[in-house]
Amino acid sequence: MAEQPTVADSTTLMLVTVGRLLSRRVDEELATQGLTLRHLGALGHLSHRPDLSYSDLARRAGVTTQSMHTTVRALEEQGAVVRVLAGHGHAARLEITEHGRGMLARMAEAAVRLDEELLGELSAEQVAGLRAGLAALATVPRRLGL
Repeated sequence: MAEQPTVADSTTLMLVTVGRLLSRRVDEELATQGLTLRHLGALGHLSHRPDLSYSDLARRAGVTTQSMHTTVRALEEQGAVVRVLAGHGHAARLEITEHGRGMLARMAEAAVRLDEELLGELSAEQVAGLRAGLAALATVPRRLGL
């Protein structure tokens, strides 16, 4: 008789457990820069596309425009972002400052350290397989309409 699967066998639940642990570690690293994951996301998007509106940023983060205004205001207060006023009738641009670019660079270094913590004992083949599997899973929310 075949053994019944257990909750401990669930890949989904394993991902949730590991995700929670990693989320705490990422939050700790971000806190050293005075950032949250939402701040980091906004900085990352703006570093590539300073023409994004608050609405665009909010949509990408899955939050309200009002919430994104709060996020960007916090980044402005930290000196990571400046609002460049455009001419009459044109929206302001949000630009990353040198300080903001430094924050992004330090978080990129932290991401490398976190990857080493997480993946350090895996072979290159295992890491490649994990990355491929996670890339495939990244399409799930869109497929499920989430």
